[in-house]
Amino acid sequence: MSLNLATLLRESTKKHPSKPAIHINDVTLPYAMVDGMAQRFAGALRGLGIREGQHVALLLPNVPQFTIAYFGCHYNANPVVPLNVLLTGEEIAYHLTDSDAVAVVVWEGFYEAARAGFDRVDSCKHLIVAKLDRADMTAPAGTHNMTAVTMAAQPVTDIPATSPDDTAVSLYTSGTTGKSKGAELSHFNLFYNAQWLTQQPLPVPLGEATVMVVLPLFHSFGQTVMQNSTLCAGGTLVLVPRFEPLAAAQLIAKHKVNVFAGVPTMYFALLNHPEVTPALTESVGFCLSGGAAMPVEVMKAFDEKHKQDILEGYGLSVPSPVASFNPRGAKKAGSIGLPIWGVEFRLVGADGKIVTELDTPGEICIKGHNVMKGYYKRADATKESIVDGWFHSGDIGTRDKDGYYYIVDPKKDMIIRGGFNVYPRELEEVLYAHPAVAEAAVVGVPHESHGEEVKAVLALKAGHTATADDIIAYCKERLAAYKYPRIVEFRDALPKGPTGKILKRELR
Repeated sequence: MSLNLATLLRESTKKHPSKPAIHINDVTLPYAMVDGMAQRFAGALRGLGIREGQHVALLLPNVPQFTIAYFGCHYNANPVVPLNVLLTGEEIAYHLTDSDAVAVVVWEGFYEAARAGFDRVDSCKHLIVAKLDRADMTAPAGTHNMTAVTMAAQPVTDIPATSPDDTAVSLYTSGTTGKSKGAELSHFNLFYNAQWLTQQPLPVPLGEATVMVVLPLFHSFGQTVMQNSTLCAGGTLVLVPRFEPLAAAQLIAKHKVNVFAGVPTMYFALLNHPEVTPALTESVGFCLSGGAAMPVEVMKAFDEKHKQDILEGYGLSVPSPVASFNPRGAKKAGSIGLPIWGVEFRLVGADGKIVTELDTPGEICIKGHNVMKGYYKRADATKESIVDGWFHSGDIGTRDKDGYYYIVDPKKDMIIRGGFNVYPRELEEVLYAHPAVAEAAVVGVPHESHGEEVKAVLALKAGHTATADDIIAYCKERLAAYKYPRIVEFRDALPKGPTGKILKRELR
């Protein structure tokens, strides 16, 4: 038996080759063009000597080149490693090394950071740059122009006979501590998660819908729920490389967008922009929210102003990502809904026992067709997170009498800032490298628009000085833009327990 994600694009292309697959700015790409370019990109990978099974990283925003490279990799049976476009050169180098990527495809706007990472990794042989306006480029050996190598290649027209359990995508996630780990998602994991949304009773069938993609395609939400589901159904994508509320609303009106999905901060921005009127969003018939908990008051205010019914779901990279969702017509505000078809939830208490009482907190554990194969090259981490087939999410939730689930707390230490996960330990390691810092703890504090903001609490070494601006600038140089602290507090000493462990609960 074989299964390959490229089938999603191929089958829709067969049905309607001339139908728009992608709109971006004033450019429209029909299905036949997107599929044809993906086949040629697969040929380009072969021409560069990249073999089936070798990993290819993508450092691309929401542009057609992401979709072309993504499916092109699958046409050549190369697992895709999507990377956050905000990563620094050092972070890129880590991800390329850890994933064993032999090539990275990068948008020209992120070339400098990509080059800095690429140059540190001998095992990554090819830097393929997507250019906006021209095909010529002079650069050191190993650098290629995406347009040039793609157009010169022979297309790969046959979809490889990959197994349903073969790795299709390796999504990097840190869980709650330590270095990022690659969650290996199989072709079946992702194929069925995409198929699930196409089967939902929407106001406009997804195959007839125009879907706005403001969520990053490198993120599991944007990649599976928006890109893969829409192309599977034969719908049309409106790609937005950078979210800005008024521009997004104007594009909704221009393209008569039917489906919109975003993280809560995007809804907050749309709701509070004085020029984003209900007239601009009236074509939207279906709104989804995920990536972070949606404040109930924001949901209610947006629904009322824009005559919508935002449906909230829950997922993580490990379950491909959708695990639960609020059914249309029966949502509960503040809830993450019900487990999707074929997926089971259970709550586990701190004592390791299954929580059976209603409205009683426990760790959400997930079992089903959507759970990853495991963490790439990390058998021990896989065994810790998946026990007897149940993935331990680290999120604390409750269940009501109707079977709806609610998130009580995000992961123990993780901060969700504007829909992006910030892992305190990574930032604390950077802070401890500062010559003036003796003790450091990073916590999340409530923020009206971002959900949470990153705060660093520090104690300085005797005889050393540093200002908040010094600390912020230091971190800004070493971390992606969404990770560094915006708030810095100094104390003589940080609170500690009897074992000397810093008590973050007191700092919160």
